[in-house]
Amino acid sequence: MKKYIKHIYVLTLIIGLSVFYSFNTHQTNKDPERDQILIEALRFILEKGHYEPKMIDDKFSEAVFKNYIEDVDPYKRYFLASDIAEFKKYYHDIDNQIIRRKFDFFKEVTDTFVLRLKESKPIYQEILKNKFDYDKKESINLDPKTTEYPKDLEAKKDVWRKHLKFSTVSKLTDDLKDEEAKSKEDENYTKLSFDELEKKAREKTLDNIEDLYYYEDKTPENDRFSIFLNCITAQFDPHTNYLAPDMKKKFDSSMAGSIEGIGARLSDERGYTKIVELVAGGPAYKQGDLEVGDIITKVAQGVDGEPTNIVGMRLTDAIELIKGKKGTTVVLTVKKVDNTYKKIAIVRDIVEFEDTFVKSTTTIKDGKKYGIIDLPKFYIDFTKQGQRNSAKDMRKEIEELKKEGIEGLVIDLRNNGGGSLSTAIDIAGLFIDKGPVVQVKYKDNKPDIKNDTDSGLLWDGPLVIMVNELSASASEILAAAMQDYKRAIIIGSKQTYGKGTVQNVIPINQYLNYSEDLGALKLTIQKFYRINGGSTQLKGVSSDIVMPDRYSYLDIAERELEAPLNWDQIEKAKYNNSDYYTNFNEVVTDMQNSINKNTQFNKIDSYAKWLKKNQNNLTYPLTLKGYQEEQEALNKEAKEYKDILKYNSPYTFYSPTYEKNLIKVDTILGDKRKFWHKSLHDDIYVNEAIETLSKLKVANK
Repeated sequence: MKKYIKHIYVLTLIIGLSVFYSFNTHQTNKDPERDQILIEALRFILEKGHYEPKMIDDKFSEAVFKNYIEDVDPYKRYFLASDIAEFKKYYHDIDNQIIRRKFDFFKEVTDTFVLRLKESKPIYQEILKNKFDYDKKESINLDPKTTEYPKDLEAKKDVWRKHLKFSTVSKLTDDLKDEEAKSKEDENYTKLSFDELEKKAREKTLDNIEDLYYYEDKTPENDRFSIFLNCITAQFDPHTNYLAPDMKKKFDSSMAGSIEGIGARLSDERGYTKIVELVAGGPAYKQGDLEVGDIITKVAQGVDGEPTNIVGMRLTDAIELIKGKKGTTVVLTVKKVDNTYKKIAIVRDIVEFEDTFVKSTTTIKDGKKYGIIDLPKFYIDFTKQGQRNSAKDMRKEIEELKKEGIEGLVIDLRNNGGGSLSTAIDIAGLFIDKGPVVQVKYKDNKPDIKNDTDSGLLWDGPLVIMVNELSASASEILAAAMQDYKRAIIIGSKQTYGKGTVQNVIPINQYLNYSEDLGALKLTIQKFYRINGGSTQLKGVSSDIVMPDRYSYLDIAERELEAPLNWDQIEKAKYNNSDYYTNFNEVVTDMQNSINKNTQFNKIDSYAKWLKKNQNNLTYPLTLKGYQEEQEALNKEAKEYKDILKYNSPYTFYSPTYEKNLIKVDTILGDKRKFWHKSLHDDIYVNEAIETLSKLKVANK
């Protein structure tokens, strides 16, 4: 396919300048195939627009080879070892195929998978006809990194037998517990026999596998091709993704928090549907049991509904099952980060954007009033004039808190995944007179220093910023700027998420003449740098005061993703970080010593290590007794940590005066604030932030 560049132009978008490349295809008598056009367009945009384009060479080919096969068959129960050996002829040829717009590797792997898929159906049907030997001492390893592909059909049958037995043992264990509970609640209840329960568990396993096969059979080739394309884009960095047309639409509607659902952002972790974010104030957030890192394994419609196994299901299809009409209940079976399983019932609701807006509260310590502002996102809407944004809302909240007479301010950036850079710069300007806030860099260009140009401080009192491992992007820019100026104490996790890159979503058809919708590319175009010259990529922002939390040892940061961009450093900007406080270092030292000696924080640290240990354990016994004993031991250990995060704060929290007037006529807002204030009261991390704030002394005051 021939192409020519029509024009290159620069647009100002939500987070800085974004380069787009527009080109037309040269039309011949025979139009190029859709896939050829698509891969050529993606390659062109990636090579010309990506911040750090990769060489499409043999090493690149190896990575795509590995990723696509793993994505198609993550648990090595379809392909045979001989299939992988046959695919090896493409090991160093995929790069050439990309350049030549050929798809021999994709087609052969996909065709072989479809063949092995059909071949597997009679295998699992035959296995599930008969009762398993629950006394046979054996185990299953669910870590694909340490398992091998079956060498022949007999070995493949044994792999399937173990997977099906594991599913049945899990279901049978739950059913036996339920029967025991029912008999205790009702002495007249007649328990089902073991054989009845065992048969029921096998039938349910069969139903779940049949569901999986139904979705696999319905998967169009375009969707499989999208998976292949994302194996290519993933080699550039974790945040560069191809969005197929249907995925883009469902991504916009189902995961933006603007529809009826549970208010959770989900990701596909090689066949598992994983919670990566809870929308602040959404149904799941309010219910309280669902957490970031949880994996949803089953979905039931209503409390009495039969659960559908979604392991291995396409993410878009899983989302369709999870979302639903306001007022209806969905019951999720989730695998917690400690490897225990839990059923969570959530009443669906409209996930309102209002719940992601800035909000504030006050509390009293030793006769002094302090303010807390929760900033869930750095939001803005350029498409509508006069729309509220996080910087304007932050200014308003600070002005209202000043009327309340606060003597210190905490800004909570925990779980804030970022958003608009321009609002982050404006918010930073509320706390400094003027000067640089962040440096933004295109590839091969000099850094663009973004300054606060509005002289004067809206808040000149003590400032503490709370962060955790999920504070990312614009959150890290604000925290880093305040740290570099020594304007605030940063308190929280050892370091923040470490996402120091900027993405833009490019609709492919906007720059390509083609009648069919080709989807979009989310492309990394820039990198963030602190004013001290260091990138926030990978390293994030290190807290001045570190507090242990449950995520401390889990693999959830940018550095744990595949092919992240590297950390690097540029020249520092010119700024003045003169001592704003008379006792900054003293407060940091005293608070850190106090936290290190705190019994509850020491227990939280032990809990975090326990979570890490269980996260890494992917081998399970397949004897019924062995599985039951292991689950009982896990549940017993989990109970020891059940109340580990509970805390009875000495502080009471109050809405600012202007909001109290709103609450008088808006009972829903009142309920939201009661819920928030209770969560603050139960939060040991907020307690430490207030303690820190109360000790800070501003110079010349």
